[in-house]
Amino acid sequence: MLLLYKYDTMKNMIAEATANKQTVLIVDDDEFLLEMYALKFKEEGFTVEIAETGKDALTKIESVKPDVVLLDVVLPEMDGFAVLQKMRPEKKSGLPIIVLLTNLSQKDDTERGMRLGADDYVVKAHFTPSEVVEKVRKLLSARK
Repeated sequence: MLLLYKYDTMKNMIAEATANKQTVLIVDDDEFLLEMYALKFKEEGFTVEIAETGKDALTKIESVKPDVVLLDVVLPEMDGFAVLQKMRPEKKSGLPIIVLLTNLSQKDDTERGMRLGADDYVVKAHFTPSEVVEKVRKLLSARK
C-alpha cells in the first residue's frame, strides 16, 4: 500500500514538473552553438525546440507556441530582424519573449532589435550559456 502511494506521488510530481516546463525555441544556423545552447537549456529543465532558418523559426513559433525565442540575427533565407518584424507587428501580451542572441553588437543593431519588439538583446561573445539561461529565467519571471 505504501509502495503504491509513493508511486502515485512520484507520478503526480513528474506530471506536474512536465506541465510546468517552459519551452524555448533556439534559432541559429551555427550547428555547434545551436547544440550548445540546446544542451544547456535542457540541463536547466526547459523543453527545447530548434530551427536553423528564419522561415523554419516562423513555422515552429506557430506550431510549438514557445514561451521564449532565442533568435540569431544572421540567418539564411530570412534574417532575425525580418522574423521579429513578422512576429511582432505590434506588441501583444501572450506572445513569446524574444531575445535576440547574436554577435552583431553595433548600437544601431541593438536599437533596431529593441524597436522591432525584442525583449532583450544579447551579444553571444559577452555571455556564457549559463548567463543566457539566467537572463531568460528573469524575463520569464518578470512576465508572470
